[in-house]
Amino acid sequence: MKRTRLEESTCPVARSLDIIGDWWSLLIVRDALRGVKRFGEFQKSLGIAKNMLTARLKLLVEEGILTLQPASDGSAWQEYVLTDKGRALQTVLVALSQWGNEFLFSPNQPGSVLVDVKNQQPLRKLALVANDGRELAPQDIELKLP
Repeated sequence: MKRTRLEESTCPVARSLDIIGDWWSLLIVRDALRGVKRFGEFQKSLGIAKNMLTARLKLLVEEGILTLQPASDGSAWQEYVLTDKGRALQTVLVALSQWGNEFLFSPNQPGSVLVDVKNQQPLRKLALVANDGRELAPQDIELKLP
């Protein structure tokens, strides 16, 4: 079965999911945000098959989320490094992490927590905020089509 592409959709969610909608891609970005750079490191961390990892890394490079560059230690290896576009996905991953901690763990089963490096305190829960500073609920938001 051929995969449906969503690159022409007027919905930014659909276009985003077209690129990063599978779990492997987001887990690769998660690991890259933690400093993973080499193919073998990604494979070891994720336990993903080489062919699947190759395909996901290729797509992420093609889409400008990762760039491939010579290894920083001067060796013959190459490293995958996040671009600005890739680093911007951190907010998406923080939102997913916070949602997962709130809804997918029992109260006595804590998940990992993201903390501020400077003061080692958990991040404040992400919120949708209007231009005037009001925190918005789902009913306060509507979709405007082009």
